[in-house]
Amino acid sequence: MIRYFIEDVEFKVPFPQKTRRWLNTVALAEGFKIHELNYIFCSDEYLHKINVEYLNHDTYTDIITFDNSEEESLLSGDIFVSVERVEDNARSLNTLFYDELCRVLVHGVLHLSGYLDKTDEEEAEMRRLESHYLALRP
Repeated sequence: MIRYFIEDVEFKVPFPQKTRRWLNTVALAEGFKIHELNYIFCSDEYLHKINVEYLNHDTYTDIITFDNSEEESLLSGDIFVSVERVEDNARSLNTLFYDELCRVLVHGVLHLSGYLDKTDEEEAEMRRLESHYLALRP
């Protein structure tokens, strides 16, 4: 089950059902099934507070993923997404908002699937997979 929550921003998820189906397909392709995935859309400030409080990072980011999985093959988690960061990233990358949003959404699923992005090599693999799955969107 994938659910969307809105915190302190005005936001409506574009194509919510299509996006859910696509994210489920990504999880299955990675060998997992989504059990309970909560996307929480929020502001930069909201996500910054979470970053400081829970991760000790005093930086702004577009996404923070918390893994709540209890079974190896089932993905469960809370994924916080800064709508403001996604908008800024889309502008700076000269891409559509929905494309950048999907990149961030799949990034969270990939983290829950075990991929990291701390090293240059890990980040390159994460970007490759993001691009691969973005190309498979309906």
